[in-house]
Amino acid sequence: MDDVKKRLEESTANCIKSYEAWSAKQTDLKARETLQEAVHELRKVASRLEIEMVVSERKKSANEPLPIPPHRSSSKGSGATESILPDNGNTSSDSGAGGKKSNNSGGGSRRGGRGRRPSAKKSAGS
Repeated sequence: MDDVKKRLEESTANCIKSYEAWSAKQTDLKARETLQEAVHELRKVASRLEIEMVVSERKKSANEPLPIPPHRSSSKGSGATESILPDNGNTSSDSGAGGKKSNNSGGGSRRGGRGRRPSAKKSAGS
């Protein structure tokens, strides 16, 4: 960390000196270029300082175990398992025709008329 502090002090002093030289002669391209280099060096030191901060934080948090998140089903009421069925897996016998599940509300096993055979036509003379 002492290396970062030393670099920060040196680059800050250099940047201030370059800024003062540029502000005295704003049209001087050499002074402008020197100031840009000093600002760039200051940014590099600031980036290194941020990296040091993150490394320090990671070392601190590495000692703490990561919490294990609860399973999705544990948040659904009192520990009941989650079901993908529309009636939440209810298997009681009062749910329809003989305990069979039906997705439609009108009874029967037909879904939207698809797959239905045409009805047989009765002859008039029979």
